[in-house]
Amino acid sequence: MHVIALSEATTELVNLVGGKAVGLGELIRRGERVPEGFCVTAEAHRLGVLPEAEIIAAYERLGAGPVAVRSSATAEDLPDASFAGQQDTVLNVTGGTEVIAAIGKCWDSLHTHRATAYRDARQIDNQEVSMAVVVQRMVTPTVAGVLFTANPVTGRRDEMAVDAAPGLGTTVVDGATTVDHYVLDGVDRDDTGCLTSAHLAELRVTGERLQAHFGCPQDVEWAIDAHGVLWLLQSRPITSLFPAPPTTDKPLPRVYLEFGHVQGMLQPVTPMGMATLRAQITAMLAALGVRVEIVDIGGRLYGDLTDLARDRSSRRRLVKLLAVDFGPRAQAVMRHVLADPRFAPVSGGTGRGAGQGAASLRTAGRAVVGIVRALARPDTARIRMFRAVEQMRARSAAPADLRTSADRLRFVRERDADDGSDAIMWPIVAGMLAAALPAALLKGIAGPDEIHAVLGGMPHNVTIEMDLALWRLAQGAGDHRQLLLDTPPDELAARHLRGKLPDIGMTAFLDEYGHRGVAEVDLGVPRWAEDPTPVFAALANYLRVTDPRQGPDKRFHRAAAAAETALEELVARARRRRPVRGRVAGFLLRRARSLAGLREAGKFAGLYPLRETRRQLLLIGADLRGTGLLDQSGDIMFLTLDEVHSVVHQGVDLRGVVAARRAVHRRELRRRSVPVALLSDGTDVETVLPATAAGEGTLVGVGASAGRVTGPARVVHDPATAHLEPGDVLVAATTDPGWTPLFLTAAALVTDTGAIMAHGPTVAREYGIPAVICVPDATRRITTGQLVTVDGGAGTVTLG
Repeated sequence: MHVIALSEATTELVNLVGGKAVGLGELIRRGERVPEGFCVTAEAHRLGVLPEAEIIAAYERLGAGPVAVRSSATAEDLPDASFAGQQDTVLNVTGGTEVIAAIGKCWDSLHTHRATAYRDARQIDNQEVSMAVVVQRMVTPTVAGVLFTANPVTGRRDEMAVDAAPGLGTTVVDGATTVDHYVLDGVDRDDTGCLTSAHLAELRVTGERLQAHFGCPQDVEWAIDAHGVLWLLQSRPITSLFPAPPTTDKPLPRVYLEFGHVQGMLQPVTPMGMATLRAQITAMLAALGVRVEIVDIGGRLYGDLTDLARDRSSRRRLVKLLAVDFGPRAQAVMRHVLADPRFAPVSGGTGRGAGQGAASLRTAGRAVVGIVRALARPDTARIRMFRAVEQMRARSAAPADLRTSADRLRFVRERDADDGSDAIMWPIVAGMLAAALPAALLKGIAGPDEIHAVLGGMPHNVTIEMDLALWRLAQGAGDHRQLLLDTPPDELAARHLRGKLPDIGMTAFLDEYGHRGVAEVDLGVPRWAEDPTPVFAALANYLRVTDPRQGPDKRFHRAAAAAETALEELVARARRRRPVRGRVAGFLLRRARSLAGLREAGKFAGLYPLRETRRQLLLIGADLRGTGLLDQSGDIMFLTLDEVHSVVHQGVDLRGVVAARRAVHRRELRRRSVPVALLSDGTDVETVLPATAAGEGTLVGVGASAGRVTGPARVVHDPATAHLEPGDVLVAATTDPGWTPLFLTAAALVTDTGAIMAHGPTVAREYGIPAVICVPDATRRITTGQLVTVDGGAGTVTLG
């Protein structure tokens, strides 16, 4: 089958006719007005021979007049990849010979550099892609353009956007001319520009019809001919939109704040990990007396803050509370939300019941006792905390008598949640408060950079201790140094797991820290003990540090000494100018140096039961793979516990569900930008904020660790493959503890998002490297190798 009518191009034939032809065929069958045409199938391309006789016969059936010849690759107009403009279109082609030549040109465009790079970026196998070609009667438009059935800039789902220009639509999609831009929001429009109000009304109705049919927002190419007739030339999903929040029966609108970056992760969470995290975060917030619903949007964790925003009491504190863990970008969007009349306070508050009030009072009482005890006797609190951590480690192990999948599932679902949280939580909270409160007490006496300097080189941080342990391992590599430098990290990891690598101390390191990893709070993500590739990558980076003065241990000790000196100078100055405040600030800063480093311990402890839960689930997955109910053991991470129960106890086959979820997860893994906050209509709140002014060549963020460094940028999306040279400036979307081994090599840190007290900036301060966080789109605006100057005091990144 080499040539078929467009009307015959169905979804089942996508590998034969490509995504564009399938979309057009669906429009035709739905009765939409589409130029008549045919498709030269991908089978002809795979054979490498043009069926010229069939093509000319089909062309003559169209009337042998002008046609448009358009690519329709088998990887094109997909739900997660539009391929817009990546392959060729040839317009106004007349004559059989010319049509044959135009089809050949479309074939050739499949392997241009831009098309190949686009597929590579989306992990689409170039060897598996072939080219079908669509040939349609040419519409000669008076005006043409593109309709988006959701606003592609803000993400708002109840607005449509139209770009239009006189003549051919290619001038619009190619950006070759100035276009008229319209936002369709239900408001009547004057007849201005190249489209009349009647045209816009027709486009809106058409967009509503297409979106309802295809079930998702559409990117529609259209043309209006000299008779005023609207023709549809293409309809495909808008691939750039971030997924919309789930529907809810609660009062609208609602505002959702992204929670994942608090844990240093913006990548999507697996379905199993999502269920676990939602429960953990909800419980943690409840322990602090806060009721927030956690929802899954695009595989990311978002908290519904609507009730807090509309509550007269909590809204007054909301922006300040976000400073600690969420940072200035979250504060900016929340200020905007609180100024929106739709989020005005509701009379009667949010309907908190007496039971919740009593629970909050009990929580508050425990908090006061725990925080005061930690501040009064920090050494005792620290000892008690690490004892609780060790107890959690011991309790996390599964009993030895688990034999069947049913036994293992019962263990996972019923395991004891009593984890000594008070002994762990309140010293951490005390340390965070002790670090955060002095900024207000010392206003006008000391700047943020001076306070950050006092918080450098912080002791008792388990993540710092982990990084320094890896540094010591690197220092002892000896004769194996070249092996570790010259062998790819994934190969080293494989050899280590097979027991084929010389003993360099990695086994002992993983015994202590192998329950950690990048995005480690996601149950579905491998731990370092399972895949130590990132550890070997970090090890190679350490081995490139040849200047003893730049050794991480020396840098950490210098940062600690500088912090102690800065503390004494700051306290002396504060006591001279404001004696009472100076004494209080001095007390808090000293307690911060005793307690704030404990911040990582709570998460570190929580990873022990998470590791055991993951191990048991993978064993269940292996059993299910053996019985043919899963294709691989890791597929279990794309199910929920209830679904696993149905598979284990009822033999339900959910492999189709797993495949669909894996496809969505792969798509979301490629997404580089995640909205800080969303409204229930899909609006990315940051897109409607006033732009921040900045000097030319300067990116503005928030200073999170003082210092000024100039060096080449290294943009890193995956620490497992990161190659950092000493002096490189690490640029990342965000960082969690699994990234921190890279800090020992980096000269500075720049991130897209974050909070001053989050993992990355905290560790940066403790190593004494400058850090600027919350630089919008830093990973896209900065390129690897570009010389940049990072000023952690001013909060700026200057591009060289």
